[in-house]
Amino acid sequence: MIGNDRLAVRKTYKLYVNGAFPRSESGRTYEVTDAKGHFLANVSRASRKDARDAVVAARAAFPKWSGATAYNRGQVLYRVAEVMEGRHVQFCEEVAAGEGLSSSRARAAVDAAIDRWVWYAGWTDKLASVLGGANPVAGPYFDFSLPEPTGVVAVLAPQQSSLLGLVSVLAPVLATGCTAVVVTSEQRPIPAVTLGEVLATSDVPGGVVNLLTGDAEELGPWLAEHADVDAVDLTGAPAGRAMEFEREAAGTIKRVVRPPVTEPDWTADPGLSRMTPFLETKTVWHPMGV
Repeated sequence: MIGNDRLAVRKTYKLYVNGAFPRSESGRTYEVTDAKGHFLANVSRASRKDARDAVVAARAAFPKWSGATAYNRGQVLYRVAEVMEGRHVQFCEEVAAGEGLSSSRARAAVDAAIDRWVWYAGWTDKLASVLGGANPVAGPYFDFSLPEPTGVVAVLAPQQSSLLGLVSVLAPVLATGCTAVVVTSEQRPIPAVTLGEVLATSDVPGGVVNLLTGDAEELGPWLAEHADVDAVDLTGAPAGRAMEFEREAAGTIKRVVRPPVTEPDWTADPGLSRMTPFLETKTVWHPMGV
């Protein structure tokens, strides 16, 4: 068809796992509507098997990502901000539709999300200086404490803030050198899917970030109890389920970030509080030369 009579090219929204865009192995999808209840798209509903595949991908990607220099990780995060800037209009439209925001408020949320990537990019090569140090000891030794990434982090992203909230919980995981498996906002997943396209066309290695669209209530327990997940961020846990997920995480002695009591102001300066839960301190002793 030509001109105004042409058919729209409908998009199929898929998962983002190991640098690729697979459908859910279950074949399940669900409808996503805008803030007024109008149909937007069909989106893949991730299953337990998809979550396991995402953890495998994140674990495989961890050595290379954590072994990269902090400066290099900062460059990669900055590149994500650059690519997002090029798709600014699309993100604004998706955030406005999903969250029911005015154009100006959606633009402010997208601007803040891009700025958040830049902010964390600047922290990657400063964490060791701020959180590490030389320790005074008795004897002919040097004693250093250094922060190191904890491993694979499962993140239940905020349900209300589909982009800024998502970036605010994902970027600190990557800045510390960890890899991530993220369950996106169930009813507002489209900005997250677009972010997956940004990550795939940036310099982020496949498997470092894995985005699962679907139900956090269904996927949360499996990720919390998974033995190859080292930490879990329950920020977007369904109401009343966070303590249950935390008990599941305790079985494998995971680090846990509990959900906030009230919806956070995602525009506020996050400080170091979003990064320190995903860092472990390694102490190294070294003999002094004669």
